Amino acid sequence: MFRLFIEGNVWFMSILTILLVAIFFAAWKAPRWVKEIGSIARAFGFFSLLLGLRQMFDVFQEIGSQKEAVTSVFDLVSPGVFFGGLKVSMIPVIYGIIIYIVSRIVCIIQKPKL
Repeated sequence: MFRLFIEGNVWFMSILTILLVAIFFAAWKAPRWVKEIGSIARAFGFFSLLLGLRQMFDVFQEIGSQKEAVTSVFDLVSPGVFFGGLKVSMIPVIYGIIIYIVSRIVCIIQKPKL
């Protein structure tokens, strides 16, 4: 688990963890905020994906400017490296979605019984 935390960018994963803790604190103090905090975590996960992809494409652009006659991204790097980068960039997204699911479960548990 700690390896995924490090691979998923420590800053993004730390902020998402703070949002997870905030969900449980909000469930206790401000129940109406639970859903919103979960939505923020989900959006922040997708934001981290976009920044990770941008960083990956910047590296490809830099490598491509050094090579001649590049027709596809697979001429720059092997497919294993490309899809490995995609896999790593998806870690914060998955964590953000898990946090969102936790927030929805907390909202369901907090609903008053009829």
